[in-house]
Amino acid sequence: MNEPRSHVESVAAIHASRRRLLWLALLFFGPLAVSFLLYYGELWRPEGGTNKGELVQPPRPLQAIPLTLANGEKSSPKVLRERWSWVYIGDGRCDARCRTALTDLRQARLLLVEKAERVQRVFLVTDNCCDQEYLTKEHPGLIVALLDNPELAAQFEIGKESTAAGRIYLVDPLGNLMMSYAPDAPSMGLLEDIKKLLKLSHIG
Repeated sequence: MNEPRSHVESVAAIHASRRRLLWLALLFFGPLAVSFLLYYGELWRPEGGTNKGELVQPPRPLQAIPLTLANGEKSSPKVLRERWSWVYIGDGRCDARCRTALTDLRQARLLLVEKAERVQRVFLVTDNCCDQEYLTKEHPGLIVALLDNPELAAQFEIGKESTAAGRIYLVDPLGNLMMSYAPDAPSMGLLEDIKKLLKLSHIG
């Protein structure tokens, strides 16, 4: 015996309603899921990997601690948060490699134009702080701080041959160390990578 028509229609309406809710959920959460996978997962790799950054897998949360600035003052614990941070690590006397790296970061940030405010440049000094005359004149806005916390230094793996001082790192606005660049990485790789990430992410 067939079910009453009203009951059949009611069941069909319930299924239709569930399908609509599922589609709405996919429309809302789908882009978030894709962005997450592209950002943190295995699906996104910079094209021509040797020319751009190396992903840190998994992203490494950095300590939220105050840093000692070059003028002796303490930074906010959120100094490596709230914006995307390009971090150069090296000796404070700033040799040729250091000057090239800081200039590359300055120029790449300028080329971001209206998105430049989402990115900051940080120089973490391992020793001999600092050539202030050069840094102040050539790199206004650069955050210069001492890498004098052993635990934070260890998170950047300072001292290991594969990731020694002289590299550039990218830290996201949540404080996650997510990419690193070899000392000889082309500067355009920095710009191309950050443009992709700023487009994909609305944090920072």
